[in-house]
Amino acid sequence: MTTLSKSVLATSTGRPAYSQTLPCEPSTAETGRRLVRNVLGVWGLDDLTDRALLIVTELISNAAKHTSCGEIRLTVGRPSVTRVRVGVLDWEPSRLPTVGRADENDESGRGLLLIDAVADRWGYDLHGSHRRPRSKELWAELHIENGA
Repeated sequence: MTTLSKSVLATSTGRPAYSQTLPCEPSTAETGRRLVRNVLGVWGLDDLTDRALLIVTELISNAAKHTSCGEIRLTVGRPSVTRVRVGVLDWEPSRLPTVGRADENDESGRGLLLIDAVADRWGYDLHGSHRRPRSKELWAELHIENGA
């Protein structure tokens, strides 16, 4: 079982954001859900919790399944007063996300379809130079009603 080895700190400048570097393994999803639940509670956005927990679970699961990274960086931020962004950064930018085409009997391959169904928007960003990106972040955003 993965546990947080240090407390999660808010960034001191800019828009509010929390992040934590975690092992890139499926069991990290539990820690990720706890972080997201706590952050949304601090921000008074409990109504987004169920969707955000599904998103973070799928993002971490995808990173653990489709990359060989030893660790990931989970971020929960407020890019604007009307949006929350949950993202997972990994260090395999060549492994770009693709929407699966799972048959009804398949047990996997629906992660991005689920994210697409519950998020208001999602995507990925490459970090580093365009010729040699060093990492990628797969993210999903949820709209905040009334800009709480």
